[in-house]
Amino acid sequence: MAEERHASPAEQIKNLYEGSETRTAEAFEQLVKRDSFGELLARMTENVVGVTKIATDTFDLILRNLRLAGRQDITRLARQLARAEDKLELVLQEVEGLRQEVQSKPSWRWRRSSSTNGRARKESARRPQSARRRDGGSARRVGDPRQPSAAPEANRGRGGGDDQDSQ
Repeated sequence: MAEERHASPAEQIKNLYEGSETRTAEAFEQLVKRDSFGELLARMTENVVGVTKIATDTFDLILRNLRLAGRQDITRLARQLARAEDKLELVLQEVEGLRQEVQSKPSWRWRRSSSTNGRARKESARRPQSARRRDGGSARRVGDPRQPSAAPEANRGRGGGDDQDSQ
């Protein structure tokens, strides 16, 4: 008992702290037990969410008035960029398909025309005068799908000429 009377100042502070902590814990437990605490907490949460929305809307309005890009602008641009990337991907796939198509067919040489319409034309294969046709027509390349063939059998399966009559 003598020890309790002569408690050191540190022990006295510790005892006071523990006593106040116990009383405070009991008070908070009684506060939280009530239904009104839940209602108060719900209203505070609603208020915080409302103030946050007002603040973000105000910030967006400030950015719009300063003519700086805001969240909505960046979102809209992101959607447009995604659409443009999708279209570009489709174009690239089409180009690849056309490239493979061109590589599988005989090669053609094209040169810029000196005509006024600016269309490209096939580079003519220069042949000596003796190799040209006697009837005045120009020599054509074999396998050119744009020129009709003299023999219908040559164009069969290529979609050129009228081979319906010869069958």
